[in-house]
Amino acid sequence: MPEANADGADDTGADDAYGGLFGAIPYAFRASRSRVFRLYAVVGVLAAVLVTVFMVLALVRLFGVTTSAVGGSLTLSRAFYVVVALFVVGPLLAPVLLVARRHRRMGNGERYDAWLGLAGFVFLASLYIGLVIAVPTSQQEPSTGLFAPIVAVLYALPRQTGLVPPILAASFIWGVHRLRRTKPN
Repeated sequence: MPEANADGADDTGADDAYGGLFGAIPYAFRASRSRVFRLYAVVGVLAAVLVTVFMVLALVRLFGVTTSAVGGSLTLSRAFYVVVALFVVGPLLAPVLLVARRHRRMGNGERYDAWLGLAGFVFLASLYIGLVIAVPTSQQEPSTGLFAPIVAVLYALPRQTGLVPPILAASFIWGVHRLRRTKPN
């Protein structure tokens, strides 16, 4: 584990703190003292891996279904899968990468870490809400229980509005980063 100087920043060089994406994830987990962030780091990275696996499998299926077709809109739809995956996985990993960057440059920021962990959980919840909104009418099942009125409202919304919760939550991650990045603990 790298040693910290008086400011709390690592004594190792900026390039030695971690080696890219795959080194930043364990670095952020080890460097943070926030339990909320550490929990998000585990859950968020697992969710990002799961989304990546599903998107790769969906892309493989799309290739299999469209092998005999020639270019055109099919090429666009294949590229669209990759773009959607980046727009989902990027915000899932953003809190972890931002915390790693802050620890590498400024040292510990437990409140910053906790806020970004919370923002990451908000993004995860927004993905679920967006998926509920986007369920086609033919596949909607009647809901019962405590959340039945909320699910009914979400089902009633136009399917295109399923994009709104994740966009707002990703903006929330960015806003938390901008507001909390320079504030002392």
